[in-house]
Amino acid sequence: MTYSYFPGCTLKTKGADLDHWGRLSMEALGIHLEELPQWQCCGAVYPMAKDEIASRLSAVRALAAARDLNRPLVTLCSACHHVIKRTNYDMAHDETFRDRANNYMKLDTPYAGEARVIHYLEVLRDTVGFDQLKKQVKHPLTGEKIGAYYGCLLLRPSKQMAMDDPENPTILEDFIRAIGAEPVIYAQRNECCGGYVTLENRDFAKRRANAVLENAQAQGAQMLITACPLCLYNLKENGGGQLPVAYFTQLLAQALGIREEQA
Repeated sequence: MTYSYFPGCTLKTKGADLDHWGRLSMEALGIHLEELPQWQCCGAVYPMAKDEIASRLSAVRALAAARDLNRPLVTLCSACHHVIKRTNYDMAHDETFRDRANNYMKLDTPYAGEARVIHYLEVLRDTVGFDQLKKQVKHPLTGEKIGAYYGCLLLRPSKQMAMDDPENPTILEDFIRAIGAEPVIYAQRNECCGGYVTLENRDFAKRRANAVLENAQAQGAQMLITACPLCLYNLKENGGGQLPVAYFTQLLAQALGIREEQA
């Protein structure tokens, strides 16, 4: 099975290893991620101004390319997923934005939200299936107590993202169980870590990162996993090293035996 794939800028640079383990893990599970040709930065932040068009056009271009290839579009970075999926919703439901974007883009076939945008975790849940994933685990993380950190972008706004319950999500906890570990539930798992303000107010980002880590540790977590490269950076760099923090594809590759094979 082949999906179109939008890696995004971070997973091509600072987070290249996260992309590497993600691709290899999918191949091991029988799924090929084919990178979109000539993709551009998604913009990283969804604009608050409704009439802002330019910063969403690269997402429209990626969506139209996936539609033309007649494949779902998979994302791995939660920031990219957030921008692309919300832009897709806009193209399907906001006639004014759709018309203006299509007039600017001058596509051979105007785009109207036809592509299906799914996160890597949704492929594991809905296509592979967590029960099937569990069967393919070679090195289960038995005895590990892992907290899932969702952050802001993966779940909200819930109507547009439509991935999981924004207040009581389960997808990362189910993933943790599938790789043999024990999920730890804690109150701060879907609260902001402060990553977006780390440049202008690092003290606040540190306080938020530490609040997340302290809460997880108090509930017995031995480490955290996340699906957001910015959250990963902020929790590791501004969190004081209270707990190890990893991207979920790193643990997936470890559980599947891929990281050991490539060592």
